[in-house]
Amino acid sequence: MSYPTVIPEFVLRQSFIELDARARAQSLMDPGSWRELVGPFDRIESPWLPEQGIAPQFDDGCVVLKGAIAGKAAVVIALEGGFQAGSMGEVSGAKMAAALDLATRDSQNGKKTVAVLLLETGGVRLQEANLGLNAIAEVMASILALRQHAPVITVIAGTVGCFGGMALAAGLSSYIVMTPEARLGLNGPEVIEQESGIEEFDSSDRALIWAINGGEQRVAMGVADELVLDDAQKIAAIVRSHVEAGLPAVHRSQQVDLYRERIRALDTSRQIDPLTLRETWGGKTTVSKTRKGVTR
Repeated sequence: MSYPTVIPEFVLRQSFIELDARARAQSLMDPGSWRELVGPFDRIESPWLPEQGIAPQFDDGCVVLKGAIAGKAAVVIALEGGFQAGSMGEVSGAKMAAALDLATRDSQNGKKTVAVLLLETGGVRLQEANLGLNAIAEVMASILALRQHAPVITVIAGTVGCFGGMALAAGLSSYIVMTPEARLGLNGPEVIEQESGIEEFDSSDRALIWAINGGEQRVAMGVADELVLDDAQKIAAIVRSHVEAGLPAVHRSQQVDLYRERIRALDTSRQIDPLTLRETWGGKTTVSKTRKGVTR
């Protein structure tokens, strides 16, 4: 009996979720091609967190690598979900927006530069309030500028998910890649329960949460493009395929009439079943031999 048959492939894989933001970004880039911009040794940190008794981080939880993916110029921007739940503040937002703007400038000058966003974030950093909101607005504007020239690919992998204003930013991407463990939504379960009560949304019901916000549901609804298992090599391969594919024929956020019609057709007089919504909206999925909608 050979070694691979004794140890299942899933056990032998390199988990993408278990990597920190810097290692995730590095795993997507061509070996030896990348360099970090405004790294931790530059010590550009939030000036607002210490005033509230919170220890800052030297990179403010945002890692920016410039290099190549599949031989094409690329910038990878990764948020560290382990620092302030990946929330966006003044410094992290400025790093992300500036990196996207530099990619736009390079693309306009003839060097098309793809952007990959690794989003593990609850949205705006509450401790920085309006500064965080302004940062997210700048990021969204920068995404819209870049995607006219080169793809912006968002990967949401970990259980932190992508919520708040950064979910809107993800929606502007050319492509969205998710794992089954990932979540994508505007308001998080705890926020909905806090504002509308447990009868509206029970934030302790994990099955309900993933049935609504989980990666499998989002891809099946067509609001995300690829569902891939938690495997660093497979996620890197999916990202490379989108880099090589170039810009989509039309971005999802441009399909306003389509989504207006879909929302208009919903019967809000009764509870909407997630599986029924999949069938109604019928998003594109990737079909594997063993599990529909999951890239093996």
